[in-house]
Amino acid sequence: VSLHKPEIKLESLKEDIKDFLKTSGWEKKLQNAVYSELNMFPFPCHPAAPPEHIKEPLAYMRKAQGSWEKRILKSLNSMCTELNIPLAQKRPVNEQKELLNKWNEMGTDEPDLSLFRPVYAPKDFLEVLMNLRNPNYENGEQPSFRNHLGLIQVPLKVKDIPELKEDFSELGLNIGQLGIDDSAQVPPELFENEHVRVGQKVLAEQDSAAAQQYVRQGCPTALRADLWALILNISNQPEDILYYEQLKSNVIQHDLLVDSLIYKDVKLTASNDDYYFVFEDYLYQVLLCFSRDTSVLEHFTYSSATPPKSYIQGKLGMEEYAVFYPPNGVIPFHGFSMYVAPLCFLYHEPSKLYQIFREMYVRFFFRLHSISSHPSGIVSLCLLFETLLQTHLPQLFYHLREIGAQPLRISFKWMVRAFSGYLATDQLLLLWDRILGYNSLEILAVLAAAVFAFRAVNLMEVTSLAAAEAVLADLSTLKVMPLLQIFLFATVT
Repeated sequence: VSLHKPEIKLESLKEDIKDFLKTSGWEKKLQNAVYSELNMFPFPCHPAAPPEHIKEPLAYMRKAQGSWEKRILKSLNSMCTELNIPLAQKRPVNEQKELLNKWNEMGTDEPDLSLFRPVYAPKDFLEVLMNLRNPNYENGEQPSFRNHLGLIQVPLKVKDIPELKEDFSELGLNIGQLGIDDSAQVPPELFENEHVRVGQKVLAEQDSAAAQQYVRQGCPTALRADLWALILNISNQPEDILYYEQLKSNVIQHDLLVDSLIYKDVKLTASNDDYYFVFEDYLYQVLLCFSRDTSVLEHFTYSSATPPKSYIQGKLGMEEYAVFYPPNGVIPFHGFSMYVAPLCFLYHEPSKLYQIFREMYVRFFFRLHSISSHPSGIVSLCLLFETLLQTHLPQLFYHLREIGAQPLRISFKWMVRAFSGYLATDQLLLLWDRILGYNSLEILAVLAAAVFAFRAVNLMEVTSLAAAEAVLADLSTLKVMPLLQIFLFATVT
């Protein structure tokens, strides 16, 4: 429309378009969209590299992920057979009406879930990771790696403290942080007031990159929801709300076996949590819609995982009758609902809560339950955690190893859930600020090591895995930021 205006001249078209983009606000929108893509997609591979290298460059990791997927499917299929329940079926009309009526209070419904069991729990996944081996190093001819005494036995490059200090420089002791009450340099209320003022300015500018940089020092509670949405480039337009409504109608019409797994997981985890039980209905809504969302399949282009396929009855192996199951390609495991629970504190509008969770999942959380060599992948996080402990707290590490309490056996569940359900919510949100700010999950491994450092004196006295677990059973009183700062910047290296 603007191009038909008489003042638009062909010779100045390029400049006019630039001006138009600026004044209309589209320039920022385009910048944010590009920035969002750059944050998600992997670095370009060598042009001759086969496509599976984008998913995962190491063949043995791809193979291990493939076997793990087969195991999950086997577990799912055997449940189907035992319980004689189809993977998917259309709901009868009366059931559809009933579900629609109680959509906002699904928590009151108590279906009998006693026969359902989680497809797997984090400890099953840890067993698989402990058995990972690089066939090229089978004889342990790499001396530097041979002295790694942890449970993870694959040679991946992980960062040491000097590199982490550089990467997380904004967490330095002389830089103002939200979540630290007694920083000597700047009185906290002075820093907070100024930080809030800057945060409001960042929001007014609507610039994703600036928001991402800003949250590295923590988000003021009142601005967090908007800042996270800006970083994740989520605006909750009418078409997004419509899309969410379509997912909801898919839930109403079809009953999937994974629905029962979702119900069961919420009941076993969030419903028993002092912070999150009030959000039970939100969790069902978001997770049931998520399982139907085929746009989630796009993340499999850069994830080491592959979505599972199901065949229409009687057409096994015939590709034209194959469908992805569940439609989003993600089979929930024990604790999966805890990825959504903390977000319920920030977003009360279901379609926005849904989009934020989906974006957090396809950027970060999928890496916590798939086998890959990515620096934010769970294998690298485990190795980083063990290396930090072995290097900086060798006595503690050896002591725990000797008594059969390998530290990773305790910290693995924290990392798989990104500490959700373990930390107090205000502390968890400060931690997730930094995940978004640094676009990395490495901080999870650093925090896990910092927790062990903080409780080292008590842990040196335990004589069994059960006793070590008891010392670390309750993390709800911990303050995340001082722990991270002391571990990274006050540890003598």
